[in-house]
Amino acid sequence: MRALRGPTDHVVVVGAGLSGLSAALHLLGAGRRVTVVERGAGPGGRAGRIDLDGYRIDTGPTVLTMPDLIDEALSAVGEKLADRVELVGLHPAYRARFADGTGIDVHTDPDAMHAEVRRFAGDAEAAGYLRLRAWLEELYRVQMRTFIDANFDSPLGLLGRDLARLAALGGFTGWDGRISRFLADERLRRLFSFQALYAGVPPHRALAAYAVIAYMDTVAGVHFPRGGMHAVPQAMADAAAAAGAEFAHGTAVDSLERSPAGRAVAVRTRDGRRIPCDALVLTCDLPEVHRLLGRAPRRPVPLRYAPSAVVLHAGTRRTWPDLAHHTLSFGAAWRGTFDELTRTGRLMSDPSLLITTPTATDPALAPDGRHLHYVLAPCPNLRTGPHPWTDLAPRFRDGLVAELERRGLDGFGDAVETETLVTPADWAAQGHAAGTPFSAAHTFAQTGPFRPRNLPRGWENVVLAGCGTTPGVGVPTVVVSGKLAAARVTGVHRRPAPRPPAPDLPAAPVPPAPPAAGSRP
Repeated sequence: MRALRGPTDHVVVVGAGLSGLSAALHLLGAGRRVTVVERGAGPGGRAGRIDLDGYRIDTGPTVLTMPDLIDEALSAVGEKLADRVELVGLHPAYRARFADGTGIDVHTDPDAMHAEVRRFAGDAEAAGYLRLRAWLEELYRVQMRTFIDANFDSPLGLLGRDLARLAALGGFTGWDGRISRFLADERLRRLFSFQALYAGVPPHRALAAYAVIAYMDTVAGVHFPRGGMHAVPQAMADAAAAAGAEFAHGTAVDSLERSPAGRAVAVRTRDGRRIPCDALVLTCDLPEVHRLLGRAPRRPVPLRYAPSAVVLHAGTRRTWPDLAHHTLSFGAAWRGTFDELTRTGRLMSDPSLLITTPTATDPALAPDGRHLHYVLAPCPNLRTGPHPWTDLAPRFRDGLVAELERRGLDGFGDAVETETLVTPADWAAQGHAAGTPFSAAHTFAQTGPFRPRNLPRGWENVVLAGCGTTPGVGVPTVVVSGKLAAARVTGVHRRPAPRPPAPDLPAAPVPPAPPAAGSRP
């Protein structure tokens, strides 16, 4: 692994999102002095929070998996996540509802999920689920050490025993096709392949290796921090500050000061400050990174960006008993909707939606007797589908509410007392390329050593972290990206112990769903 040369005593980290905080914690643990510069008023980045009429709304990710990776970052400064954040295990991890009226709860406990699949689709599918689970576990073991928690200096870094093991597991075949080897029921196959959307690639075009994402939320477990997802970056920032990190919030970086030798020697902020550094970690979005560095790296083909999303945050006077903390509402269409998202640029004609109800687990996130709902509708990014969102947003919102009501959330529109809608235009205004918060898609040409490098050429002491570089998009991977950036600075890559079993966390009090119409006994 190539590491930075020269002094690295004082490291400036630009961005206090999950990747920047992870980098800061690992650097502090290695004895570096760290200054974190953040344009926002507080930590979090994408995992921010807004307070709206008494509702505490997470503005970014809502699904927390692999919290042991966050714990690893905190352990670098002698802390534990459990000492700062109360995590609740979500059982079920998801509740899925299909257009034919059937439904299934997704459990991460193997016995519970085996029984649920058997109820839903019969003995053969239940046996297939167990084989699929074993495959996902092996896929994770092969990939985590060699391909995810790894810095690459060239594609030759892929070569080795684990590459052969990954090939033997079918990792370079199609994701959808590999899942179909275990499960014949098309509805069940969706449960273990919809995660391809996180990677920005349709399941029928994604490599099976990316099914490791399905491992993270259907096997490793889904959790929720009391106080909302923003409690995680806040805890990381508090731990970093306690370990000696300096934070400059509300401070946007305007430019970098470069020495003739090609080293960043200081960052200059828009309020006129000059902050010297021996090394620099940039966690901003790729367009901002390229602006600060003075150029974008040359690539044989331009970067392709993942689809975007419209998110409706709605505070309501009531909730609906069929909703779990996370509810997947699948439309009847499937493959064609991915083509709309990634090729034609049309809005989804029959959308599949993620409905998150955090107050099902933490009622304190809303005023007494009120409920908070986060409705995510995938949509094309601004390059694939340059829709006029300023004019379109009100109509899209009304159509989304009408669709929710058609799918059983009767009276949803009338129950809303406060709301905010986020569209690709809003993501673009926040600096996200192509108006998507999911950054560069995980096509084969944009994965591993082919993804934008975390060591930009032409700079001797600058490292990148975040979802635009290795290993990629998602809470677990951006936390790892901060660790990888710190390793580039220190020259030491801390390898974690084998992943322990999922902790025995208190379960969220989600009532059982009533049997869905058409469910098999």
